[in-house]
Amino acid sequence: MPTFAAIDIGSNSCRLKIAKVAAHQLKTLHEDREVTRLGASVFECGLVSPDAMAATLQALKRFQRAVQLHGVDQIRVVATSAMRDARNGTVFQAIVKAETGWELEIISGLEEGRLIHLGVMGGGEAQAESRAMIGATGRVLLVDLGGGSCEITLSERKRIQETVSLPLGAVRLTEEFLPVDPAPAEGLERMRRLIARELRLARSKIQPGNVSRVIGTSGTAAALSEAIAAAARDGSGKAGKSGKKSAGKSAGKAIQALAVSQAVLSAPVAGVTPTREVRRLADKLVPMTLAERVAVEGIGPRRAEIIVAGAQVFAELLESFGLAGFSYSPLGLRDGILAQMLAEQDARASAHREFEHQRWESVLATARRYGVDLHHAEPVRAHAVQLYRELQALHELPPEYESWLAAAAILRDTGKFINYQGHHRHTQYVVSSSEIYGFTPVQRTLVSAIARYLGKSRPQPGDRALRNIPAGEHQHVHRAVVLLRLAVALNQDRASDVLRVAVKVYPKRVYLELQPGRTGAELELWSLRKEADYFREVFGRELFCTLA
Repeated sequence: MPTFAAIDIGSNSCRLKIAKVAAHQLKTLHEDREVTRLGASVFECGLVSPDAMAATLQALKRFQRAVQLHGVDQIRVVATSAMRDARNGTVFQAIVKAETGWELEIISGLEEGRLIHLGVMGGGEAQAESRAMIGATGRVLLVDLGGGSCEITLSERKRIQETVSLPLGAVRLTEEFLPVDPAPAEGLERMRRLIARELRLARSKIQPGNVSRVIGTSGTAAALSEAIAAAARDGSGKAGKSGKKSAGKSAGKAIQALAVSQAVLSAPVAGVTPTREVRRLADKLVPMTLAERVAVEGIGPRRAEIIVAGAQVFAELLESFGLAGFSYSPLGLRDGILAQMLAEQDARASAHREFEHQRWESVLATARRYGVDLHHAEPVRAHAVQLYRELQALHELPPEYESWLAAAAILRDTGKFINYQGHHRHTQYVVSSSEIYGFTPVQRTLVSAIARYLGKSRPQPGDRALRNIPAGEHQHVHRAVVLLRLAVALNQDRASDVLRVAVKVYPKRVYLELQPGRTGAELELWSLRKEADYFREVFGRELFCTLA
């Protein structure tokens, strides 16, 4: 059974998770985490500092030893908010490649939210641990407050309804507004205004009414949940001292002030941290020094440096959305990465069908956004898939090209939204630049390149459409383009009278036999014969098109 590894390079920390596939599910083998503050310098000056690079590379090399020790078959390394903003992000990508051999993928905020949702709500061993917490498959709000951004996702019946990514990360806000300790009043007020503004924008897209559960992920949610629970235990006499003696008497008094009422322990839903206690803790942390925050049980030394900003975001979000509280989940981005790798490779895995459904729904949503007539696009997709399957021995494309070819068939006319003239070029730009859930940037570029060459031009080395595609994929793109051109030729504005085609493959030639529709098939036959030269150029065989 294969073993997967996921590495999440965040703005605050780097995380590794290794899991093996057992009975079509993931079983965790190893986890690691290192606080590197990659985003601290980025949010200050727009560049990843040499120190942050060195700290992150050191963590990655440690992760690499673990990856080698566990015999990992496939690894995916992603970076989030800090790398999205860094002007020298491509430089750091090149350094990671040189030092580890890994391809560092920078994902968008929306893709980050999708993967977090998949990690928390999907199938597998880790997700099974959260099913009792999630409970009914109603409306669930996921909140992932990281170092550089905050992803908010509304899910209904375990399917994403809306996702937003806000620039409200704990490291980002601390660097921008809270440069000294304790938090300065002026900076705190400006930060609160920014938080309120961003959350107003989020509420205009996400309607959190009737949410049955709020799930917080990442370090800030964990720290708030643990600190409030510890204070509750201390206040009720169910635990010992909640402070660290070394922090001094003032820290001890501050911690005592964090004790919450017995009502917290009897919250209506087990495991919920109430909003009122999040606000109480957030306000109590503001006047504390770093030493006093470190002394709060549940907040570690590095988390204490950024917890003031993180707590303010969480409290304002819960209040402004009218939410009663949140439950913490240890699952997150790396779990989503692992679940997607499993779904892509194991058709029998429980996550596979859901993943494929969400990815295809995103393709259709993108097509609708740009005015594509799906009634006319669907026959092209069907013929493209048929040709892929029946000519498989000829084209020898990898299995994933079937879904990429289908996506290109649906999205091929998106460029007409910009301008009909030159719309194939516009399609390449639209598809490669659009957020399509389940497709990495390289995969989107591949789909866009397949859809690009449906006019008079042919793929050429150095073309803009191929520039960001690995050289080893160029021949595959050529072959997929030919298949899509044939599918388009079979559908000359006849969505209501779709032709049937029989494919016959011989050592030196390929026959396409058309069954004429009510309006004949002469136009399609002419269009197919125009593709014969290109077909011979790519596949080295003659193409004959006839009527049945």
